[in-house]
Amino acid sequence: MMERSVTTERTTADELARTLREAITRLNRRVRQARPVGDLTFSQLSALTSLQLAGALTPRELADMERVQPPTMTKIVGKLEERGLVARTPHPTDRRQVILAATEEGRAVYAQFERARNEWLARQLVDLGPAERDTLARAAEILQKVARA
Repeated sequence: MMERSVTTERTTADELARTLREAITRLNRRVRQARPVGDLTFSQLSALTSLQLAGALTPRELADMERVQPPTMTKIVGKLEERGLVARTPHPTDRRQVILAATEEGRAVYAQFERARNEWLARQLVDLGPAERDTLARAAEILQKVARA
């Protein structure tokens, strides 16, 4: 009987994991689509976001953070530099390296995208009742805890 209980709990956890992952994936995709029309690709916006959130990074650190190969990141950064959204500066201790950082224009573009995403999500949340919003607030806390684990 004890084994059945553990199996049932595991199945429930597996089902919850699948359902939660699918919901998060769909929501993330929908939020990513809620952006101002522009010519930044998702990869470029993601790199700009990483620089905004993490601060200045080397190209290798940015590639690792974005989980892409360095040659791919070189292309992404090149496009962002062409638009004046990212700047390179010499590394303070290693002359072979450079540091990448979002420019003032890059930070403004990032803020515009963030506003659009937040506004879209806020519009969706308005239709929910107070209890549902409270549940989502608690779920957000729990999801942040899981993400930090």
